[in-house]
Amino acid sequence: MLYLSGQLGTDSSGLVSGGIKAETKQTMENIRRLLERHGSSLNQVVKCTVMLADISERDAMNEVYVTYFAKDRLPARSAFGVSGLVLGARVEIECWATLK
Repeated sequence: MLYLSGQLGTDSSGLVSGGIKAETKQTMENIRRLLERHGSSLNQVVKCTVMLADISERDAMNEVYVTYFAKDRLPARSAFGVSGLVLGARVEIECWATLK
């Protein structure tokens, strides 16, 4: 198993701008790269935990999140609202994946 700690929507210049959808996309790209670097992939993800600065943005986050997984193989997921995230982020996602 590979356990990735919470990832944010950051790039080389810091937190990406553009709101929850842009941050979710960057977060998922960061997760994809980390998984691949450690011998896994998004296809191997079995569980994600999503932390949202505003739970009302769950649907907007989900629109982006689900595009990273096969429709017939979405990993188990928990999502909850939090009182704040580091760097003022809107979303943080951690995941568990099997190794190839």
